[in-house]
Amino acid sequence: MTKGYWVSVYPAISDPEILTAYNKLAGPAVRAAGGSVLSRGGRVVAHELGITQRVVLIEFDSFGQAVAAYESEAYQKALVALPDGFKRDFRIVEGID
Repeated sequence: MTKGYWVSVYPAISDPEILTAYNKLAGPAVRAAGGSVLSRGGRVVAHELGITQRVVLIEFDSFGQAVAAYESEAYQKALVALPDGFKRDFRIVEGID
């Protein structure tokens, strides 16, 4: 079974405190769904396009588990906490064996 990953890139965060309400809900939802945070806003060395945006990487035991975590009621409540107009590039990707 291949692992599943959530990859989030935040193009711009004008106010880091804006994520506080979301993080309070998203963290427990992710952990309850079996997710493990591998990286959250650490240092970035950018190549090619040179974009050093905040990146969050979360690992799940399977791709299906990653999709189910996103669709869970708990995570959907966390998404509501993001303000209108908040931008992020979010993807669920399948790992390789």
